[in-house]
Amino acid sequence: MRLTIDYGTDGVDVEVPDDAVVVRSKEPAPLDDEWGAVQRSLRRPRSGTAVRDLVSSGGQVVVVFPDLTRPMPNTTVLPPLLAELEEAGAGPDRVVLLCATGTHRQATPEEMAALVGPDIVSRYRIHDHDADDGGHIRVGTVDGVPVLIDRHYVEADVRIVTGFVEPHFFAGWSGGPKGVCPGLAATATILEAHSPTRMADARSTWMVTDGNPVHEFVTAATALCPPDLSVDVTIDGGRQLTGVFTGALPAGHLAACASAADTITESVAGRFEVVLTTNGGYPLDRNLYQAVKGMAAAERVVTDDGIILMAAACADGVPGDGAFARILEGASSPGDLVRPDGPGELDRWQAQVLGRVLGRAEVWVYSEGLSDRAVRSGLMTPVHDLAAAVGDALARKGDRARLCVLPHGPLTVATPSPSLRS
Repeated sequence: MRLTIDYGTDGVDVEVPDDAVVVRSKEPAPLDDEWGAVQRSLRRPRSGTAVRDLVSSGGQVVVVFPDLTRPMPNTTVLPPLLAELEEAGAGPDRVVLLCATGTHRQATPEEMAALVGPDIVSRYRIHDHDADDGGHIRVGTVDGVPVLIDRHYVEADVRIVTGFVEPHFFAGWSGGPKGVCPGLAATATILEAHSPTRMADARSTWMVTDGNPVHEFVTAATALCPPDLSVDVTIDGGRQLTGVFTGALPAGHLAACASAADTITESVAGRFEVVLTTNGGYPLDRNLYQAVKGMAAAERVVTDDGIILMAAACADGVPGDGAFARILEGASSPGDLVRPDGPGELDRWQAQVLGRVLGRAEVWVYSEGLSDRAVRSGLMTPVHDLAAAVGDALARKGDRARLCVLPHGPLTVATPSPSLRS
């Protein structure tokens, strides 16, 4: 059977055996009127105050949006939101847009124009967050650790955070409070949120919020300086809106998570000796760092000592900035990556997940953006023919080996169910 799986901007075709189990989520239909859906949600939020009433008394407004590593449809959500603000008297002179980068790199002018639209870039002030620029204010402490948040956000009179909800491989869910922490947090705060101890906890995983130490830190940190309104959306594979959930935290975000959980989880028949996965295509597979999430999705359904085939374009490489490449270069075993009792350091959390995955299965990587050396530095195996690699992996695992394909990678959460195995 011939499949097109997510890879870069256009996907990649691959031949797999006819008996492969292909896992796809039950994707809801996109909304007919995206502008109207956003507008109605802003005027009648699930909790909290409508946008027009929030800004009626004047003051500065900040609108937070996800950065270039996220498939958030900013050009769909921001225009009706900014129009609603402008009609209420909060035009470009009162509004600053904040790009929630966390520790990711800042966008180039061309990337920012593509991210939010050239009209918004030309009319609005945009602050691209830098976790190391010193422009952060202490808003309190969590677990005795200072929480430092971007000054532009903290000093605003009205704070609106936008995001999209998808399962997150250690924070439970994306969206909601993550737009503030880690999105707008200083590096020291981000390191604590992703500390090796928190990351090593078994509850730091997909779709878990209760008892998840990463989620609980993020939630508590954001609650110290909460947004007045959170606008979360769910999207389909074409980045069209399938739902809009507006409200004060946590109500709107929890509603979005519940809605997403109904559509993106799939049970599969046991575990598989070989799993072919992606990272959901562009922009999620911009680099190897991000592609770890797709590997973690495959980890859920691969057998011990199985093989994970990862297809990720990685146009930005490992990348070279940040500490991830350095951590990989210094590792000689999966245990060197995990180090749950080691010091907190930039990007260690992603290395920790990669080490855990490699402790369960081999990882073979198909990527036109990575050199063989870069792949091997992460203790993984480079492959250059995806169909041939599928055949080789199955042959390596024997005649009874089964193949599972996650064409959308972490955008569908597959869970093994022994009762389904025939």
